[in-house]
Amino acid sequence: MSVLRIAMWSGPRNISTALMRAFENRPDCAVVDEPFYGYYLKATGLEHPAGAEVMASMSCEWREVARQLCEELPETANPASCPVFYQKHMTQHILPAMDMGWTDGLQNCFLIREPRRIIASYAKVRPQFAIEELGFPQQWALFQRVADRLGAAPPVIDSARTLRDPERVLSDLCARVGIPFSARMLHWPAGRRASDGVWAPHWYAAVERTTGFEPVSEVPLAEIPVPPGCEAMCEEAEGFYSRLLQHAL
Repeated sequence: MSVLRIAMWSGPRNISTALMRAFENRPDCAVVDEPFYGYYLKATGLEHPAGAEVMASMSCEWREVARQLCEELPETANPASCPVFYQKHMTQHILPAMDMGWTDGLQNCFLIREPRRIIASYAKVRPQFAIEELGFPQQWALFQRVADRLGAAPPVIDSARTLRDPERVLSDLCARVGIPFSARMLHWPAGRRASDGVWAPHWYAAVERTTGFEPVSEVPLAEIPVPPGCEAMCEEAEGFYSRLLQHAL
């Protein structure tokens, strides 16, 4: 059976896990959670919560992970009933040593969010970081690669638009990737999933309480403070974001 392999590329501090929940709630879909996280931690040496456990839970060799994503399904998936394989990816996990040619066999999609909100949130956790740790340049570079190969822009969804009207955005996304929309994508049971990465206890408390996409009253961008050293980063990231936003559903 032919499997549609959807790769959703997002940075941190976005609705990526909720979007994974939406796809997993479809009866025809299997999901995988951040499959390059172990490789990223091993290659960078960054200290993250449960880092050793993360690396022990998955392959840390990017070529092997890429092969699995292109050729296999998660162990828990039934190939007879899962013609859709949704892959939640973090763009910061794309490191210079990776050849991204393996993505040519996937339906690549891009999830974006206003950079100032991401940077302000991330700065509360890590006081010093480079823009690559948020994945902005990697996301734009991969988008360009995919668009050049296709001759057209691949699907882009914006988190704010999705939260305002999830049914419309997800319907449009499904149409773009060639699958029927399912109303089951709009609501899911609260709690943890077997498909969640071993890092879930440290990062997923908020999404575990959700049962669907919840609109939020966000502070206006002009009122969001960031550390003084991050203003230039916000401006650089805004350039990537604004170009991607032109193609958002």
